[in-house]
Amino acid sequence: MNVEPPGPQRGLEEENLSGTFGGVESGANSEVKESQRHTGQHWLDRVRAAPGGRIAVKITVTVLGVATIALGAFLIPLPGPGWLIVLAGLAILAIEFHWARRLLTFTRRHLHNWTEWIKRQSLLVRALIGIVGLVFVSFVVWASVKYSLDIDLWDKAMGFVRK
Repeated sequence: MNVEPPGPQRGLEEENLSGTFGGVESGANSEVKESQRHTGQHWLDRVRAAPGGRIAVKITVTVLGVATIALGAFLIPLPGPGWLIVLAGLAILAIEFHWARRLLTFTRRHLHNWTEWIKRQSLLVRALIGIVGLVFVSFVVWASVKYSLDIDLWDKAMGFVRK
């Protein structure tokens, strides 16, 4: 009589569904197992299967994801990778939360659609969009420096031009 011990079974069930049986990979699903190995999914499943592992993963992912998003949000007004860092934080949260995965998919789809639309535009339209973006970033940098450091970059620049 084969009796399995009680305990978390999520990792074992997913492992068997992905094409392994007793540690031996089946031919048809070995690609799935290989992709899991590269993404770290197998490792996360083993941690989740340990006592207290599921809550530890959820807490760790939440803290890292929220901290990364907060850092990115802080950096958005400055020139640099603020939005990229926010998306990285969302990707971290997507490891554990379905709503974050859906939001990340939505964002990636719309970003892809935007870039494809830009590619289809004429050089003049792309140049205008680039100029508007440059003016916006310049304004954000000017406002950030003026109101956080009390330095007016416009006056400084005009001082150099007048000399």
